[in-house]
Amino acid sequence: MLAETRLRRPGAIAELAAARKPADAPVGPSGRCLVIAADHPARGALGTGGDPMAMADRGDLLDRLRTALEHPGCNGVLATADILEDLLLLGALEGKTVFGSMNRGGLAGASFEIDDRFTGMTAEGIARMGFDGGKMLTRVDYEDFRTAPTLEAAAQAIDALAERGLIAMVEPFLSRREGGRLVNDLSTEAVVTSAAIASGLGTTSARTWLKLPTAPGMARVAAASTLPVVLLGGEVDDLGARRDQWAESLELPNVVGLTVGRSLLYPRDGDVAGAIEAVVNLL
Repeated sequence: MLAETRLRRPGAIAELAAARKPADAPVGPSGRCLVIAADHPARGALGTGGDPMAMADRGDLLDRLRTALEHPGCNGVLATADILEDLLLLGALEGKTVFGSMNRGGLAGASFEIDDRFTGMTAEGIARMGFDGGKMLTRVDYEDFRTAPTLEAAAQAIDALAERGLIAMVEPFLSRREGGRLVNDLSTEAVVTSAAIASGLGTTSARTWLKLPTAPGMARVAAASTLPVVLLGGEVDDLGARRDQWAESLELPNVVGLTVGRSLLYPRDGDVAGAIEAVVNLL
């Protein structure tokens, strides 16, 4: 059905976007949010749980996303245009908060990975589709001059989103090359520094959220900014232990929710609905 619609009636995507019921607010009645993330494939990052091609089957991924979004406690989704359009055609975005992924040019494992070009959705496109905001990965490598253009592009994207009344979800890291691979520093000091850098991007931070990893000292991390913070998931070996860390972090005043992808969409036991339910209970 998706392939046939895209071939025969591509205009249906815009029609459904215009008719979609938006979310009442970016957070739920509890003042918290759970946003399911699925923008990994566009960066060539298809692996999870030891399977390097786990996210390569689009039908399977969409089934998992629909299962997650069917839970009323899952407020929304973060993905690239192709996945969001598929979910629109499936009727899965009704009443949900939607974030478009903006920069996917820093392909996983590429020599130019730190040069994370904005190859995804634009602020104009996000507004046209009636979505709620845009997300940008913002990695900072002090040893690589190609970091500077990414910071500049992120600041411009924050301004473009703010001008349209849209949320800018900024995901900052301090990163470095180790053995040829780009790795993120997840120490408390590094996450605090990245939060401080990201908070200062753009002409205004009025609509900026931070998407931050769970660090050992989350109270110090949260204290680095007054901006709303959502915690990212990443590759999680022990989901139970991570839930305990999330629960502790959610007690902090500006931590408003979670933006989690692979660990909830591909849990070890295969029970997506159960993984979502367990996290919703934290909120």
